[in-house]
Amino acid sequence: MSDHGRQSFTDKASAALKPDSEKSTTEHFGDKLKGKSDSAASTLQPESEKSTTQRVGDTFSSNSNHDQPSLAQKAKNAVGLGNNNN
Repeated sequence: MSDHGRQSFTDKASAALKPDSEKSTTEHFGDKLKGKSDSAASTLQPESEKSTTQRVGDTFSSNSNHDQPSLAQKAKNAVGLGNNNN
C-alpha cells in the first residue's frame, strides 16, 4: 500500500505495463502528470516518514529524482514497448 498522497502501486504498474502505442494522448499526459506529482511528493516526504512499502516502491519506480528511467520503463524499452527517450 502506498503512503497517503502518493500514486498507488496498482496505478503505477498498470501505466507501466500498457504499451505506449496503445495509450491515448490523454493517458500519456495523465501518466506524466501523475509521475511528476508522485516524484515531487517523494522529494517532499522525508525518508524517515516513509513506510517500508513506500521506500521499496520508490526504489522500483526510480523515485530518487534522478533523470534516469524507472525499472519498468527500462523493461518496456528493452522489449520495444517504450519510447526509448526516457
